[in-house]
Amino acid sequence: FVKYYLFTYNVLSTIGWAYILIFTVIHVLDLDGKSSSIAYTSPTASFTLGRLFSSIPFLRTTQKINTVGGLEARLHPLLVPFYRRAATTFGRIGIATAWIQSCALLEVLHVLLGWVRSPLQTTAMQVSSRLFLVWGIVEQFESVRSNPLYASMVFAWSLTEVIRYSFYACNLLGYEPYVLLYLRYTTFYVLYPLGASSEAFLIYATLPSTSPIPSWSSWIMGMWKPADYIRATLFLIWWPGLYIMYTYMIKQRRKTLGSGRSLAAKKTD
Repeated sequence: FVKYYLFTYNVLSTIGWAYILIFTVIHVLDLDGKSSSIAYTSPTASFTLGRLFSSIPFLRTTQKINTVGGLEARLHPLLVPFYRRAATTFGRIGIATAWIQSCALLEVLHVLLGWVRSPLQTTAMQVSSRLFLVWGIVEQFESVRSNPLYASMVFAWSLTEVIRYSFYACNLLGYEPYVLLYLRYTTFYVLYPLGASSEAFLIYATLPSTSPIPSWSSWIMGMWKPADYIRATLFLIWWPGLYIMYTYMIKQRRKTLGSGRSLAAKKTD
């Protein structure tokens, strides 16, 4: 039962993240011609939940009009359309991303039940950091939802997860495709810095712009609140965390794939 359940979970997760990946690419490149119809202000997952449970006051959200930042004026004209579409990506896949990422809570349960061998602490940290970005940052700050970095973050997440979940699903069937193995331990070179830096700067975007350096005066004047200091601290520790995980993945790649002749031998096999 556990084997078939985990196989089903990984297949459905692959499909869910593939949906997000495909529509992110379609939206940013405007492959279906519908990107221009997506507004900068779009309903959130909290908003849809509030519609369902409208009697619960704290689940209600208010929407405000947002505009594209001043960075657009500094871009080359050829890049402006991509920038604008990236800034409205949330309107296309924001709600789906929130719910699909929330399903990853089951992975912590899988570890607790002993169904998978992943370390509990590592799994819990990875899942909680993603949920913090989805529910604590994107859902709470409208300016983040119209930030182009949201598109790069979701792109990195979705491509990584499509590879990871499909790899796990194949393992549960008893075979290990070399292509997926190679992609899993190689694409992180680009996707991990892209995703983690996008996450960090989205957190940074939520900090008060009235005082770029927090101090006691900014606290007294009310420019920085306790939650702002917490997010600023998270922004600072995001970078050493990126370094630790990045170097860890490099070591795991060498351990799994090797290099030189061993890598060529595995590919031949």
